[in-house]
Amino acid sequence: MGFKCGIVGLPNVGKSTLFNALTSTKQAEAANYPFCTIEPNTGRVNVPDPRLYKLAEIAKSAKLIPTQIEIVDIAGLVRGASKGEGLGNQFLGNIRETDAIIHVLRCFDGEVTHVEGSVDPIRDAETVETELLLSDLESLERRVKAQEKRAKVGEKDAKAGLELMQRVLAVLSEGKPARSTVIAPDEAAALQEMQLITTKPVLYVANVDEGAAATGNAHSERVRAKAEADQAAFVVISAEIESEVAQLATVEEKIEFLGTLGLTEPGLNRVIRAGYGLLGILTFFTVGPKEARAWTVHAGATAPEAAGVIHTDFQRGFIKAETIDFDSYVKYGGESGARDVGKLRQEGKTYLVQDGDIFHFKFNV
Repeated sequence: MGFKCGIVGLPNVGKSTLFNALTSTKQAEAANYPFCTIEPNTGRVNVPDPRLYKLAEIAKSAKLIPTQIEIVDIAGLVRGASKGEGLGNQFLGNIRETDAIIHVLRCFDGEVTHVEGSVDPIRDAETVETELLLSDLESLERRVKAQEKRAKVGEKDAKAGLELMQRVLAVLSEGKPARSTVIAPDEAAALQEMQLITTKPVLYVANVDEGAAATGNAHSERVRAKAEADQAAFVVISAEIESEVAQLATVEEKIEFLGTLGLTEPGLNRVIRAGYGLLGILTFFTVGPKEARAWTVHAGATAPEAAGVIHTDFQRGFIKAETIDFDSYVKYGGESGARDVGKLRQEGKTYLVQDGDIFHFKFNV
């Protein structure tokens, strides 16, 4: 399944440095001038999940295959982007194609040029958010006018669609993101169809200097408070440290280096997990001697839909799913042990996938 997170922010806040570290490449040029990223760079990254390693250890799997998300490094946005300033139109087009937003905010002082002339992460966040909101306002206003015309001539479902659009437009007009609109569960799909940027979930990444990587600083604490107020996710990292860690050859070297800085794991792991968590998806596993593999489905997916992630034939010919929850698989030493104590269940077509489920699908060809 293609899940895509876009890294956004003002120019020179560390977006491309973070992207390079995430993808362990140098494909995004990092330079001390605005707009050094013009075309969006894209990379796929493994989602770190300790459960996968535990399952592989128990099953003695020959290979581990983690799930992945796609990361897109998008050109820096500046004030006026919604009117085409800087690379605004291109920026807005690229971000609309993502599923979630990783918003990098500069929380370090220093000589790197800042497009606004000073370091203020809250001002920077509001600059970006205002441009995204203005873009959504303009887009939705055009759609409302078109929808009003359809409603007047009596097009089916046009009135219901118009009422939702008007509610979202009222929220945007108050300076609030579209995702804060109160909607009924059956309106979620219609809201997504509007393709508004501010419906996307947000992860704030406070990019600090090396000395503040373990504890954060005054700038990052302000970002933390904003994230809590916005009901957004939040992570503190030092993109410069992460870039250095990504260049080390072995896990042992990375652990030793991080330890000297008071860190227990790369900040990138937290960024990836948080970004993954934004997407409203669950992880399930298939485990055997050949491989232990993580898969993803949207929350609320049924067992046949999970089977279809592996292969469409599995969903088409679905019979049942033999299922073990992760804790039972570990506690009883694998499939046979879980089966012996009655922890292996037979689930049918209406079963809703739970995070950490281990499946073996039965199907007709």
